[in-house]
Amino acid sequence: MPMVLQKDEAHKLIDRMPPNATWDDLMNEIYVREVIEHGLADSKEDRTRDVKEVREKYGLTE
Repeated sequence: MPMVLQKDEAHKLIDRMPPNATWDDLMNEIYVREVIEHGLADSKEDRTRDVKEVREKYGLTE
């Protein structure tokens, strides 16, 4: 489910960027923010996997 855009948060994100930021920089910031928000929502809804389980699945043992 898409997250609802909060304009004040978008303005804060832009205001924190350096004056020479590009559109690509902005898109990257938006993408990172979206990924983090989705991860937090998954964690809150208990839709996560233990790191050990994922490593075992892909044969990445410690």
